[in-house]
Amino acid sequence: MIIPVILSGGSGTRLWPLSRALYPKQLLSLVGERTMLQDTALRLASADDVGPIYCVCNESHRFLVAEQLHEIKADIGEIILEPVGRNTAPAAAVAAMLVMRKHPGALILLLPADHVILDAQAFADAVSKGKEAAEGGALVTFGIVPASPETGYGYIQASVTGEEQEQVHPVLEFVEKPDQQTAERYLASGDYFWNSGIFLFKAESYLQELEMNAPAITAACREALGKAVKDLDFVRLDSEAFQVSPSDSVDYAVMEKTDRAVLVPLEAGWNDVGAWSALWDVHERDEAGNVKKGDVLLHDVRNSYIHATSRLVTAVGLDDHIIVETSDAVLVATKDRVQDVKLLVEQLNRKERDEAVMHRRVYRPWGSYETVDYADRFKVKRITVNPGAALSLQKHNHRAEHWVVVKGTALVTVEEQQITLHEDQSTYIPVGSFHRLENPGDLPLDLIEVQTGSYLGEDDIVRVEDRYGRQ
Repeated sequence: MIIPVILSGGSGTRLWPLSRALYPKQLLSLVGERTMLQDTALRLASADDVGPIYCVCNESHRFLVAEQLHEIKADIGEIILEPVGRNTAPAAAVAAMLVMRKHPGALILLLPADHVILDAQAFADAVSKGKEAAEGGALVTFGIVPASPETGYGYIQASVTGEEQEQVHPVLEFVEKPDQQTAERYLASGDYFWNSGIFLFKAESYLQELEMNAPAITAACREALGKAVKDLDFVRLDSEAFQVSPSDSVDYAVMEKTDRAVLVPLEAGWNDVGAWSALWDVHERDEAGNVKKGDVLLHDVRNSYIHATSRLVTAVGLDDHIIVETSDAVLVATKDRVQDVKLLVEQLNRKERDEAVMHRRVYRPWGSYETVDYADRFKVKRITVNPGAALSLQKHNHRAEHWVVVKGTALVTVEEQQITLHEDQSTYIPVGSFHRLENPGDLPLDLIEVQTGSYLGEDDIVRVEDRYGRQ
């Protein structure tokens, strides 16, 4: 049996302003109708002998990940919560330990959640080619057959020795991102492949090699999993123990050191979508070479990617540019400088600006809210509560709230009283009053919340009861 293990801990800073810390690229629909996480989960839908999906994700993304997997009716084995990011080797280790408990002898297919693979059948065929080697104890990596002398990827050299590239080949070495001349030499040689970061191996084989080459990681992960607690549908790793683990990738911790690594060539329309220029690569373009998303109007613009989310975006006389608009930020860059978008995010983080972390619309397990307006001593939000969902029973020490129902039905608790509100009806929540908002109906509840008070930060909240297990 093959157990897909999806690694969904990335932040995708190079795809800001669409990708934010609390809503990263793997949770976005950047290429098709489904999100990148959903496409990853469905990638082996037609393959034989595939077991339930295990997913390792950031604790702050847990409800979004669960909701997106449930939306596509995925067979979920476990959703493992990382208290802090420690790169891919520890994430793979805790998943492997859990898989060994429930599925002894199973293979793990380690999949980044934020890659594009256009030909799912070709990918499934490649996995089938590597299955026998993995069952025999080999650690299989999938090398992308290079289409150009790309300097933005690491490479893997394999012992091709004149055989057809469809076979399984011993790995000779992993090499870092090359300069242009070296990349051209790699392309001409025929035995160098782009490093995809996708792996197939027995859970037991991976842990044996990790123990041999990075024992501090296995020790920390074993303790973190031993002290883990079940929290609703999630496995919450022990924070103190997991933080002790060294931060390292599967490549560095295991694959570059083991003598059991083999490579299966992969030609399946792969792209790691590491920057905005990659999205220009994978989308269909118009006769001028442009990719247009949303309400976009252009004149004399060529070879550019323009993405509008909340308003009309226009451009004149541009070539090889990226323009991305959201409700609270606009990015303009030349395509050859898109890797530097992460430097903008670093600036935003240093200034502690919300635009690095969240969108105006913030998703919660019960629905979402969007800040419409704010100034000194007041803030206006639009709140959407999913059918059957409820906010926590809570109070605020510094603000009062006025609620006006726009659509749907609200069940409101204030201290010991409960009232039902319909469209155009309202209520008032005094400072310090325990209260809860619920949607008892079958349709989404939309309401306007007006906050007033001396402090309006999101941390002014005291929860006494929460069905989603939040503190």
